[in-house]
Amino acid sequence: MTDAPRGVPAPLLLHEMAFSLGVTAALVAAVELKVPDALGDRPAGAAELADRVGADPESLEQLLRALAARGVFQAREDGRYAHTPASRLLREDAPGSRRTMVLLAGAPFAWQIWSRLTDAVRTGTGVCEDLYGTDLFTHLEKNDPELGALFDRAMSRSGEATMRPVVEALDLPRAATVADVGGGHGTLLSMLLDRHPGVRGVLFDLPRVVEGADERLVRGDLSGRCRVVGGDCRRAVPVEADVYVLKNVVHMWDDATAAGVLRTLVRAAPAGARIVLVEQVLDATATPGSATVMDLLMLASQGGRERTAAGFARLLARAGLPAPRITPAGPAAFLVETAVPGAGVSAAAPG
Repeated sequence: MTDAPRGVPAPLLLHEMAFSLGVTAALVAAVELKVPDALGDRPAGAAELADRVGADPESLEQLLRALAARGVFQAREDGRYAHTPASRLLREDAPGSRRTMVLLAGAPFAWQIWSRLTDAVRTGTGVCEDLYGTDLFTHLEKNDPELGALFDRAMSRSGEATMRPVVEALDLPRAATVADVGGGHGTLLSMLLDRHPGVRGVLFDLPRVVEGADERLVRGDLSGRCRVVGGDCRRAVPVEADVYVLKNVVHMWDDATAAGVLRTLVRAAPAGARIVLVEQVLDATATPGSATVMDLLMLASQGGRERTAAGFARLLARAGLPAPRITPAGPAAFLVETAVPGAGVSAAAPG
């Protein structure tokens, strides 16, 4: 963890942090106006961009100035603006685009959840039940399917930046079956099958999610090596595999719920099968700022949490699984690996 930036007086630091919700709003406005898409390889002034996107020139200048101060767009000495690596990632056609992630972060439900963080810290539980009368995913499925579709797209697209290091770090036996549990539309699984031609795969997620599965897995060139299964991992995981991968899944829940999911998975898994959690590790991450904010979001939205290395060991012990081996897989992801007891694998004593 790091201290406050050197040279920034405490009052100014707190002022900037307190009003940082404006940064979220600025990013959302730029994406909704499609300013990053309107700005090409040639720098352009605010008036020119305003004409392209249908905005007030002076107001757009204010927006661009605020974002350029944070490395999103570059303010040139001639008064024009140019792309930066960050602003390019807000384009709709950018590989690994973060556009949908920004829209999700600034969606009305996100503001509602953040506004109740005090309640979540006080009670230790998520606020969605109180806000919507049900958990987040049921709300997205039943009450706001349009937002649910945005959520699914955001999870698929935003994870692309961390998937390549995960694919490179995850060692798979030549003829293994790998199950991607909570795998969304199957981007990670597609990449794993591409890298390991002898491996077969199973994509498992909620039925409404796998309806949008990658065409390559359903009818394309990978379909002969993949099954797509709909279900809820909190209730059952009717999949037998050699390796189970859960990327950014257990952080959604508290230890009791997450351990229950892992025990459910173990009941379906063969002895000795590997379980690989792809998660942030709070005391090892290179991005503690974003990791700790995500930790709070998981708490407020669902009562979940990011975990330290010791936290993962406690979680796995509670599920009756051996202590994990933790391997870095890029700056913001780690492989937290354990195995189903049996076939020479000793169980941990449940906590």
